[in-house]
Amino acid sequence: MSDPAQPLRDFQPQHAFFVGIDSDGCAFDTMELKHKECFAPNTIKHWGLQPVSKYARQAAEFVNLYSKWRGINRWPALMMVLDLLRERDEIIQRGTVIPQADSLRAFIAQNSYPHSDAGLRGYMQEHPGDPDLERGLAWTTAINTSVADMVHGVSPFPCVRESLQAMFDRADMMVVSATPCSALEQEWNEHDVARYVRLIAGQEMGSKTVHLQLAASGKYPPDHILMIGDAPGDMKAAKANNALFFPINPGDEEHSWRRFYEEAMERFFAGTFAGDYEAGLIAEFERYLPETPPWKRA
Repeated sequence: MSDPAQPLRDFQPQHAFFVGIDSDGCAFDTMELKHKECFAPNTIKHWGLQPVSKYARQAAEFVNLYSKWRGINRWPALMMVLDLLRERDEIIQRGTVIPQADSLRAFIAQNSYPHSDAGLRGYMQEHPGDPDLERGLAWTTAINTSVADMVHGVSPFPCVRESLQAMFDRADMMVVSATPCSALEQEWNEHDVARYVRLIAGQEMGSKTVHLQLAASGKYPPDHILMIGDAPGDMKAAKANNALFFPINPGDEEHSWRRFYEEAMERFFAGTFAGDYEAGLIAEFERYLPETPPWKRA
């Protein structure tokens, strides 16, 4: 069986600098659309959450959009949503049973198969007939179908195209995302920006940390590697590889990209990005994403 991560291993520098760019919610304004119109409805439908749909939607949006877990892989995100619902007083009082999905938790805990649709199918071959796994496959397949049907015509944020054009002859650029490759390729080609990046890496190729490790770590000096992202997972991937991080602040994406294009990009190439400048950006970014859900803060 071919290794989906092999293109990352084969990635070789053509320029002195490397820039990884997240897609959903970072380069494209698709996070709200995908999670509110595709993820949340299918989570309610496939996991029997109709009796508590209001709370299920709140939990799903908090985890995936408005918390420090924004942008994490869909499988641990699903488990976190179910766990938040299970402990919520309003749901306990209603007596609604929230699925435990133990078999999916075991799939997430293992490292032999990637946390992707293909990885789940491979794992299911070793655990045939498991109802939780079959339910999970139906859920993720339905999400992909909804995304393919719903998410199109969403342009990149202002200054994204300009930034890609400005860096094209100076840096090797790569999409670094937890989204399935097919959806990424559709979005980046639809808006004619795929030509600026050398590789589009999605969930099938591993985590974002693995993407950066295989494609960039050891091939470029650490201060010549930059990750641009809108979620703490993007920052974690960068720091795990001793790379720099530029945050796209959720809800303030246009200003973030303008700041990158007009200011941060040249700092990166000039070697003045690391240190106090990066630290200030990260401190601001972290204020946008709380750890405690609003219903607990109240």
